[in-house]
Amino acid sequence: MAIRIKSRGGESVEQMMRRFKKLCEKEGLTKDVKRKQYYEKPSERRRRASRKSFKRTGPLSSGPAPRR
Repeated sequence: MAIRIKSRGGESVEQMMRRFKKLCEKEGLTKDVKRKQYYEKPSERRRRASRKSFKRTGPLSSGPAPRR
């Protein structure tokens, strides 16, 4: 899973670094490194995934709120 960058003709080091960072971001490498920076218990991982799913779908309801 090595990301390799070859210099293009007349490309500066800054431009190569920018291209490398974009590739890392596109591959999800930076998110993965940040997530694995600390140990996360499997239960915490499941809880985080559940919260993420809940945020995406919202609370499940069967329609509009009942009138009183």
